[in-house]
Amino acid sequence: MEILLRRHYPRVYAVCRRLAGNDADAADAAQEALIAISRGVKRFDARSSFSTWSYRVATNACLDELRRRRRRSADPLPDDPYTGRSDPVGEQITARLDLDAALEVLAEEFRLPVVLRDQAGLSYDEISAVLSIPPGTVRSRIARGRSRLVELLGEGNQPAGPERQKRDGT
Repeated sequence: MEILLRRHYPRVYAVCRRLAGNDADAADAAQEALIAISRGVKRFDARSSFSTWSYRVATNACLDELRRRRRRSADPLPDDPYTGRSDPVGEQITARLDLDAALEVLAEEFRLPVVLRDQAGLSYDEISAVLSIPPGTVRSRIARGRSRLVELLGEGNQPAGPERQKRDGT
């Protein structure tokens, strides 16, 4: 079990990080997801791959953490004055913070499929299984979510998900 959890933790955490919008809540959600995975592994029925099932567990754990966060309604920390530097590392940090902020504003129904597709690399069918929604709904929510992210980030900072990369040839 330990080997299995260690192997899947980075991907579980990455999904939780993008959904939660900050490291602390993502770490809490990822920890809860690993506990839920270890408790529920006997119920895993192999109708989907283990990684798809673990993404579903992680998504649910993260949603629970977000609900707890809303109840806590903690005040956000002030912005870090050093993230606006013009060096490449500063630009990467700024871009990540901008994307995290945009994802946090994005409605949950769009954020979940976008993160599962662009961050976790799941197929539309896998996302459909994780979120228990039809594949056509997954496609439309990803399209609408990406469109909204482009609006939030501005034209110069649009996210480059797998579909956009294929269309643009990049």
